[in-house]
Amino acid sequence: MAKRFWLVKSEPGVYSIDDLERDGVTAWSGVRNYQARNFMRDDMRVGDAVLFYASGDEPGITGLAEVCKTGYPDETAFKKGHESFDAKSKRDNPTWFNVDLRFVRQLKSPIPLGTLKQTPGLEKMMLTQKGSRLSVQPVRPEEWEIIARLAK
Repeated sequence: MAKRFWLVKSEPGVYSIDDLERDGVTAWSGVRNYQARNFMRDDMRVGDAVLFYASGDEPGITGLAEVCKTGYPDETAFKKGHESFDAKSKRDNPTWFNVDLRFVRQLKSPIPLGTLKQTPGLEKMMLTQKGSRLSVQPVRPEEWEIIARLAK
């Protein structure tokens, strides 16, 4: 199966590329959107490449990661009192899934959203579409190549 490319979003105050670098590997948990869940549960594979995107005041791509474990039940859904707890999700029939991401590298400087929106070839990228808020989204190989050039 061909390598796939993804983008994951996080608020820097919640989990940043610095946090991923420190941790090395993290469970990308707490996602509560069915389409994003489906991507993690059904489509993301070990070795897939990931753009790490910081949303917030200065949104942009801040680093690279890779999928190092395929979709499995999101434990935060079962933890009473956790902000991602979901009483309807059951261990024998989980609603929510996550993948594990491994740190690859930080970019020397972030690629701002404004730059991405103005870059030829990224007009159809999900991230650059008006109203696109999905926290886990696919990236086309040609979009990945353009962003890789921007990152150098």
